[in-house]
Amino acid sequence: MATKAFQKIYTKIDQITKATCSLKATGISNEELATINGKLAQVVKIMGEDITLQVFGGTEGIPTNAEVIFLGKTPSLKVSDQLAGRFFNAFGDPIDGGPAIEGEEIEIGGPSVNPVRRKQPSELIATGIAGIDLNNTLVSGQKIPFFADPDQPYNQVMANVALRAEADKIILGGMGLTNDDYLYFKNVFNNAGVLDRIVSFMNTTENPPVERLLIPDMALTAAEYFAVEKNQKVLVLLTDMTSYADALAIVSNRMDQIPSKDSMPGSLYSDLAKIYEKAVQFPAGGSITIIAVTTLSGGDITHAIPDNTGYITEGQLFLRRDSDIGKVIVDPFRSLSRLKQLVAGKKTREDHPQVMNAAVRLYADAANAKTKLENGFDLTNYDERTLSFAKDYADQLLAIDVNIDTTKMLDLTWGLFAEHFKPEEVNIKQELVEKYWK
Repeated sequence: MATKAFQKIYTKIDQITKATCSLKATGISNEELATINGKLAQVVKIMGEDITLQVFGGTEGIPTNAEVIFLGKTPSLKVSDQLAGRFFNAFGDPIDGGPAIEGEEIEIGGPSVNPVRRKQPSELIATGIAGIDLNNTLVSGQKIPFFADPDQPYNQVMANVALRAEADKIILGGMGLTNDDYLYFKNVFNNAGVLDRIVSFMNTTENPPVERLLIPDMALTAAEYFAVEKNQKVLVLLTDMTSYADALAIVSNRMDQIPSKDSMPGSLYSDLAKIYEKAVQFPAGGSITIIAVTTLSGGDITHAIPDNTGYITEGQLFLRRDSDIGKVIVDPFRSLSRLKQLVAGKKTREDHPQVMNAAVRLYADAANAKTKLENGFDLTNYDERTLSFAKDYADQLLAIDVNIDTTKMLDLTWGLFAEHFKPEEVNIKQELVEKYWK
């Protein structure tokens, strides 16, 4: 063992698995970075002097006499206003050909904010997507996932939210993206001229899966800088959390840990909570709102990943393809924002809660009419009107390609009510009917 500029160098590895190397070392801290024959690694376990390192690029080609250099620091990100408009990899290095970032170096993965220092979320985050803003309004400081099948255009939805959301900064964390997805995000942001408020951390399928585990912490460290230091409203978009969880499973399996439900590690709940609990509204006005994508396999909502996610987050947004209109919609029955009542009718127009409830109730009546039709029963005149309302409602409001503000959404819904129903069928307070009925 020799020391070189305060770095400890070891040349004796005791054990090598597919993803980890173990050796004896002293004075090492948890999550510290090291290089093994130039490959980056991170401390994942310390038992006395026995240190286990997870090797990001895999252990192939590493001999037992490889040179292990401990770097004396955990993964970190340099933060400053220069982050805006840039693309980085999982280690916070630029991948867009631009210059390195100058700024303060901050360790990633710090603790979440003490509840005493938080404020009750009360600011509206408008996305321009009616299936969200009208029925499942988002609130700054909220954490909410999109549940979607892998073949659905969830990355397009994410990009749309990034373009439309009224936030000061958007931080995108991409995990296991294809190169096409990466280029798609890059082109969309470039063409829309909004790059100056977006910071992107990217891990593609060409990078080792283990590197994905750093992406959420990198994204949230950047988010905390803008929310705390600059008092900005920050929206963090993470896609796809199923890729993140799969990477957790790969590491725990390679470390011979006993898997839990659906071959996920037993720590899945706390690993996810550590990310989602970074969502916060600060009293000074800054906030971090987290929207994540969780892809489902075969629509299975009971799988360990969506199941654990549901316990941590404040609702979910469910994407499904509507066969009647042939578009992807935000499903009003399976979507839920548990904080929407904090802003609906308070930060939006007074009629919002009643219009939202009436529309979903009529949409449910249409679902019943559909069942009657499928079972060969005759439809009443009311049933037929609910069916045509449901089609218009899905096409003009629930579809993810709708991009209008909340006031327009409400006016549009009133227009659909008037087109298909009598005021007494809609069941909204008389004074609101008198004021807004078209």
